[in-house]
Amino acid sequence: QVQLVESGGGLVQAGGSLRLSCAASGRTLSSYATGWFRQAPGKERELVATISTGGSTNYADSVKGRFTISRDNAKNTVYLQMNSLKPEDTAVYYCASGVASTPLIRTYERWGQGTQVTVSS
Repeated sequence: QVQLVESGGGLVQAGGSLRLSCAASGRTLSSYATGWFRQAPGKERELVATISTGGSTNYADSVKGRFTISRDNAKNTVYLQMNSLKPEDTAVYYCASGVASTPLIRTYERWGQGTQVTVSS
């Protein structure tokens, strides 16, 4: 059974940093693409960043230069380092695993339960 578990969310002031973790069991993350998505209240879920099996990364324009996605194969964990956080980054953040590194939600078949990130102004 594949499980993805996010952690690291919380409340932070604008300009601060958080690091989210996505730990997997039942699946080797390095054999699949991993994406971080977020969903703010009243809004659709949107892509934040992806990392491919080969380590290539892609980011939403809104987070480029501030967020970094990375993977620790030994720990079977994907991270999202978030710096210079803004109030508009407030959302529930989800990690997802799929067969291809695309921005399309439907290509990711395994999802975590999400972790709340709140950025105060």
